[in-house]
Amino acid sequence: MKLLLLALCALLLVFTAPAQNAIESINVAEVERIEKILASDEMEGRKTFSPAIDRAAAFIAGEFKAAGLQPVTENSYLQKFSLIRPKFISIEATSGDTPANAKNIIVITAKADITVTPQSGFALKKINAGDNLFSVATEIVRSNKNTLVQVDTSFAKNFGRLTGFKRSLFSMDHSVIFILGDFNTEHFSIQAKHEITEQKLANVVGVIPGKSKKDEYVIFSGHYDHLGIGRAKDGDSVFNGANDDAAGTTAVMMLAKYYSQLKNNERTLVFAAFTAEEIGGFGSQYFSKQYDAAKVVAMFNIEMIGTESKWGANSAYITGYDKTDMGAILQKNLEGSGFSFYPDPYPEQQLFFRSDNATLAALGVPAHTISTSKMDSEPFYHTVNDEIETLNMENMTQIIRSVAISAKTIISGKDTPSRVDISKLR
Repeated sequence: MKLLLLALCALLLVFTAPAQNAIESINVAEVERIEKILASDEMEGRKTFSPAIDRAAAFIAGEFKAAGLQPVTENSYLQKFSLIRPKFISIEATSGDTPANAKNIIVITAKADITVTPQSGFALKKINAGDNLFSVATEIVRSNKNTLVQVDTSFAKNFGRLTGFKRSLFSMDHSVIFILGDFNTEHFSIQAKHEITEQKLANVVGVIPGKSKKDEYVIFSGHYDHLGIGRAKDGDSVFNGANDDAAGTTAVMMLAKYYSQLKNNERTLVFAAFTAEEIGGFGSQYFSKQYDAAKVVAMFNIEMIGTESKWGANSAYITGYDKTDMGAILQKNLEGSGFSFYPDPYPEQQLFFRSDNATLAALGVPAHTISTSKMDSEPFYHTVNDEIETLNMENMTQIIRSVAISAKTIISGKDTPSRVDISKLR
């Protein structure tokens, strides 16, 4: 019997030691090391399109490589893309034998000149009354097909908002044309002209392939860009962005190291540091287009966890908590830990729709942002004073550890969070 007990104890140590060693890799010293680099004056606030953000990207890529993650492409952790800026010049259109109202036509294209007729081979789609206008429109734009879309007049009030797709155009070969109301799809002509500019960007992405569920993805993300250099205050002009969002990016890097050490994920884990969040969320939008939303099981977007939440230490909130059961799963996995996840206490600010989780959430993915930021009273938000000295490193480390532990049943494949009901999204 003694020999049996000794054998069982030895076996238990074999299985628990790796997990204990891995969780201890998430420690204050390592969290502080990464934070100090990302939020240093040398990074000049990590402004989008600046040489400084390229330095930040190189640092993150180096950490992903050191952790043993696979690069997003064969030879690079940089997920490179271009942001296309089409400046509208003119549009001329006829429906049947009569001129069409140009105000009722929105052309989403990366081409300077485009002419579309029935012979152009565009697919025909309709957005009917009762449909979710933006969800259906997003699906059509993401389909990578030349498409002519007739939009029911019940959406006349919001039709103009479809121009928002022009603000998040990436390198694309297809065009989508939205037309409000009746239109002769058998005899028509649409000619549109835009001035096109192209700006280059890059997310930083690393992967740990899953074992039994390789085609199911769990995403951990944060944005690594910030505001750059601005007007000086008390001699300081660098918007360091230590909390926003070097804190979230640090968490992603620490979690990558943690799971890489564990090597027990059944589902594929994707770690993403997004660019261009501060100027429109373009990094996460492009990233989201690279994945089949139906295969994304969960997204942990981490933003501003460097300060204590309104409930104090050992707590954080989850945006959109009521939209899936993911929060309940995470909290169950933390039973007895002393750490608590709460629903977002600032619903009036619509945070669920304002961060890098939003694109995938709009497609039904249980994609949530984890934060501690007191959005009604965070004194250093978007100021030059958002520096590492204002952060609580011990609490931030505990939050990262809690995220790691809370996600365990989702990563193992035991739990699958419910999907967002997109029909109920406003």
